[in-house]
Amino acid sequence: MALNFDPFRDLDRMTDSLLRQGPRLMPVDLFRDGDHYVLSADLPGVDPGSVDIDVDGQLLTIRAERTLTAGDGMKWLSRERMTGSFLRQISLGQGIDTERIEASYTNGVLTVTIPVSERAKPRKIEVSLANEPQDTLQVSETQGAVAS
Repeated sequence: MALNFDPFRDLDRMTDSLLRQGPRLMPVDLFRDGDHYVLSADLPGVDPGSVDIDVDGQLLTIRAERTLTAGDGMKWLSRERMTGSFLRQISLGQGIDTERIEASYTNGVLTVTIPVSERAKPRKIEVSLANEPQDTLQVSETQGAVAS
C-alpha cells in the first residue's frame, strides 16, 4: 500500500491539534419550516449516548464526544478525523417554546426541532366597527332645557 507524504498537511494537523485544545465546532444547518425551526448538525462517528443537549433560558447548548478507538498493537498510518469534544451554542431569542424541543440522531446527523411558541405565531386581528354612542341629546321644546 502506497501512502503519499504531504509535510504541509501533517504540519497543519499538528498546528491545529496544538492550538485547538478546547471543544471543536460542529457544522450546522438551521432553517425555519412552518411553525418550527430545524437544526441539523453533522456528527459522524459520535456515539449517540455522548450527545448532550441543554436549554438554559434562551441558550441552546449541544455537546458531543468522539472517542478514539485503539487496539493493542495498532499503529496509525493516517489519522485525519478529529476526536474529542464538540460544542455548539445557539441563542434562541424570544418566541420559542423551549418545553417542546425534540432531538433525534440518524446516520451521523443530529436533528433538533425547535417549535415556535403559540404567542409568536402569526395571527389575524379582527377589526370591529365602533358603535356610535347610544346616548343622544334631546332638546325639550317647552322648557328649553337639555336632557340626556
